[in-house]
Amino acid sequence: MKMLRLPDLNNLHFDMFLPENAADQKVRTEMGEMKERTCLDSPNPNASSQIANEFCDNLQIYMVLTNLEKKAIGTICFLGGPITLMENILVLGVIVTSAMLRQKPSYLFIGSLALADIFASCFFTTSFLDFHLFCRCDGPTAYLFKLGGVTMAFSSSVGSLLLTALDRYLCIHQASSYKVLLTRRRALLSLLILWSITIFISSLPLMGWRCPTVLNPPCSLLFPFISQGYLACWTTFILILLTLILVAYALILWKAHRHESSMTSLQGAAGAGQARMRMDIRLARTFGLILLILVGSWLPVLIFMLVDVSIVLTPTQQRAFAFCSTLCLLNSAVNPLLYALRCRELRIALLQCLQRSCGFLKCKNSTNDLHLTGHSAEDNCATVSDDTLAVRTPQLDSVCEIVNNKSS
Repeated sequence: MKMLRLPDLNNLHFDMFLPENAADQKVRTEMGEMKERTCLDSPNPNASSQIANEFCDNLQIYMVLTNLEKKAIGTICFLGGPITLMENILVLGVIVTSAMLRQKPSYLFIGSLALADIFASCFFTTSFLDFHLFCRCDGPTAYLFKLGGVTMAFSSSVGSLLLTALDRYLCIHQASSYKVLLTRRRALLSLLILWSITIFISSLPLMGWRCPTVLNPPCSLLFPFISQGYLACWTTFILILLTLILVAYALILWKAHRHESSMTSLQGAAGAGQARMRMDIRLARTFGLILLILVGSWLPVLIFMLVDVSIVLTPTQQRAFAFCSTLCLLNSAVNPLLYALRCRELRIALLQCLQRSCGFLKCKNSTNDLHLTGHSAEDNCATVSDDTLAVRTPQLDSVCEIVNNKSS
C-alpha cells in the first residue's frame, strides 16, 4: 500500500485558493510596487533632463552674443570659412601635385601652413557657429575635442609661419651652407616635430588638464571647461612663436641692410645709393605688411586670454573676444596670398595645372608669358615681394647667389 505524501504547508502558496481575479490583482499590485521601488532607486528620466537643462543654463554665461552680433559673426564665418578653405586647398594641391615644389623645403613649409589653415577653416568655423550661433550644448568631451581641433590648427599655422621665417633667415645669413643646413629630410623632420608638439598640447584638456570645477572659477570665462592654467600656458606658447618670427624678420632686414650698405660704400655711385634706398624701403614695406597682419590678427586675442587669466571678464569683453577671434580666421585666409600665391614658381605650377585641366588657350598664353619674362633677382627664396632681396620663396639658389656676390 503506497502512502500519499502530503504537500509541505510551509511552501504552499495559498494564492492558489484565492479566486482568479483576486490573484491577478495581487500580482499586479506587487509588480507596481516593484516598479515604484525601481524608479526610486534608478535615475528619473525627468531628473536627467532637468540636469541637462541646468547644464545648458550654466553654459549661457559663454553665449553672450546678441542677435545682431550673431548675424555679423555668422556672416564673417560663412564667407571667410569657405574662402579660406578653397584658397588653401588650391595651394596645397599645387604643391602636392608638383614634384619640383615638393623637393624644396620652402614649399614644404608653405604646404604645412596651407594644411593647418585648412584645418582652421573647418574646425573653427563649425565649432564657433555651433556654439555661438546655434547655441549647441555639448558635453565636456565633445566640446574639448572640437576646441582641441581649433587649437591644433592655429598652433600649427603659427608654427609653420615660424619655420618659414627661419627658412628665410638661413637663406640670408647662411647662404653658402643653406643647402647643407636645410635639406628636405630635415625640413620634413621639423614639420613632424611641430605637428607632434601642437597635437600633444591641444590634447592636454582631453587628457585631464581641464577646469576642476567644471564651469566655475578657476575656469576660463572665454572657453568652457578650460582651466586658466592651461590657457596661460597656451597663450605663452603662441607669444613665444610670434616673438621668434619677429626676431627672424628683424635679423633678415638687418642682414639685407648691411649688404646694401657695403655695396654702396664700395661702389660709391649715386645710382647704387638710390637703389639701396629703394630696396630698403621695399623690404621694410613688405615685412611690415607681413608682421602687421600677423600681429594685428593674433595680439587682440592673446591679450584677452591673458586678461581672462588675471581678472573676471565682463559680458562686453566676452563679446569683443568673440569678434577678435574671427581675425585668426581672416589671417588664415590672407596667408595663401602672402606666402604662396605671390611666389613665381607656385603661380607657374598653378597655371600649368589649370592648363592641363581646362586646356584653354588663354591658360597656355598666360603660362608662356610668364616663362618669357625670364629669371631675375626677384625670384628668390621664401619671401613675398617683387624685385627685393629675400622677398620671394621660389628660387632659393638665386637669392643665395645674390648674398654671396654682395659679400665678396
